[in-house]
Amino acid sequence: MLYHVKPVANLIAELNKLPGVGPKTAQRLAFHLLSVSAEEARALAQAILEAKEKVQYCSVCGDLTDQDPCAICRDENRDRSIICVVEHPRDVVALERTREYKGLYHVLNGVISPMDGIGPEQLRIKELLDRVRDHQVEEVVLATNPNVEGEATAMYLAKLLSPLGVKVTRIAHGLPVGGELEYADEMTLAKAFLGRREM
Repeated sequence: MLYHVKPVANLIAELNKLPGVGPKTAQRLAFHLLSVSAEEARALAQAILEAKEKVQYCSVCGDLTDQDPCAICRDENRDRSIICVVEHPRDVVALERTREYKGLYHVLNGVISPMDGIGPEQLRIKELLDRVRDHQVEEVVLATNPNVEGEATAMYLAKLLSPLGVKVTRIAHGLPVGGELEYADEMTLAKAFLGRREM
């Protein structure tokens, strides 16, 4: 069994906590970080601290921002009659890469997942309903991931939104079932968005 000096072991343990980083990748990253200059290591540490200190959730849509409200919510050129509902901020980035969608967003910050103890009350559903009631929203596009939790969340939202007199659509399933928005290419996302259907 390999043993590392305590500072290296601590670095590996912290890197191993990152999503998608297993023990071997954590060790490889740690050794890489130890091989860079002190200036590069400080720059990385500073970037992490700055992001943690300056980035917050937009009070309107729930996306990540360094100014509240976020740039998309402040943009007067966006179509305010349509809101696209996504699970996470990374999904906003994925959809923006398509350059097809010109409306506003609403980030739930998760999906309904009873197995993980996440119910509707843990998500930003109340805020979505308030936005639909308080503004001139004509359409809500449900762009949750095409997996069991994403579909359940979309169905739940459709039942809540339909009585409010708003058109509720779902992005088309040009995305593979079980896939995630952040891993889809721009063309697939663009076609899925253009082929959305009413629920």
